[in-house]
Amino acid sequence: MSGGALDLARALIRCPSVTPEDEGALDVLEAALKPLGFACERMPFSTPGTPDVDNLYARRGSEGPLFCFAGHTDVVPAGDPDDWSVPPFSATVANGRLTGRGAADMKGAIAAFVTAVSRLGPVPGSIALLITGDEEGPAVNGTRRMLERLAERSERLDACVVGEPTNPARFGEMIKIGRRGSLNARLVVEGVQGHAAYPDLADNPVHPLLAMAHGLASTPLDEGTAHFQPSSLQVTSVDVGNPTTNLIPARAEARFNIRFNDLHTGAGLEDRLRRTLDRQGHSYELEVSVSGESFLTPPGPLVDLAAESMRSVTGRTPELSTSGGTSDARFIKDYCPVVELGLVSRTAHKVDEYLEIEDLDNLTRVYEAMLAGYFLS
Repeated sequence: MSGGALDLARALIRCPSVTPEDEGALDVLEAALKPLGFACERMPFSTPGTPDVDNLYARRGSEGPLFCFAGHTDVVPAGDPDDWSVPPFSATVANGRLTGRGAADMKGAIAAFVTAVSRLGPVPGSIALLITGDEEGPAVNGTRRMLERLAERSERLDACVVGEPTNPARFGEMIKIGRRGSLNARLVVEGVQGHAAYPDLADNPVHPLLAMAHGLASTPLDEGTAHFQPSSLQVTSVDVGNPTTNLIPARAEARFNIRFNDLHTGAGLEDRLRRTLDRQGHSYELEVSVSGESFLTPPGPLVDLAAESMRSVTGRTPELSTSGGTSDARFIKDYCPVVELGLVSRTAHKVDEYLEIEDLDNLTRVYEAMLAGYFLS
């Protein structure tokens, strides 16, 4: 049994902290950190149009280097509790598993890191936790704002590990050393409404829209790089809002998402999209938003430390991956080297989300090995 890590994970899971609500999760974490010598600072932020969010920055030590753990106490909704085999916030332990919303993503990892710090004792430097309540939501009032505040007061992170669940099926098989960027776009083509029997009196916007969407989706963006798979454009919606069978609509809209590797930037992709669409010779409107740029922490001291710590505990050599969606590492990479290392992701966001208690034990040992290797080697 993992002792402190299991107890803390259960206490965190019992807080139904569905974004943006905290429901006492940060209080639980503070209560665990203060006896370990951490100075705890709440960082609430608000932005018009988004929910107010409370966050926690905790630091032990005043000298460098500063090693940071980043994570989130907010969770996605549990859905219908009747679909669960146990109440989703009961933190039930049975058959070697801890079941509850947030077990894998990522309250278990937070508990493992705190427990690892408690075992380590004093280090020649500082340890910090950057914990947000806004990772599963808009991610506007969380990690990014906290990092900006630290930078404003010249508090610099030297290395960071994010506790996202990085292993697809078995603990020890994967760590994340980067992430693809994500671009969302909305393409609109205007036409002239008319009767389907008299197309010469109308201007059907659906036809050029489909041609544009096909042109974008059928043109490869690249062939991938050493650490990234090929970038991918996926059309996610085509809509004309037309319930009538004999009416040519006046407007058609498509939405698509691009997950892009380190050969591209969001701005560069937007320029490429517009040049491709311009060649179609039809007027259009394009709205683009980039939720995160691609980034890579190349193999080096931090990546090697994470991989060796995982190998020393599990006997497995983890794959260095950039797969999956986005995480708050997309903000942290602008401030210091960052890797992601956590539990198994197989049940994250699912009914009956759980972690294996043996994995929680091993993750605690991996974090302890990382800290010892970073500060004491």
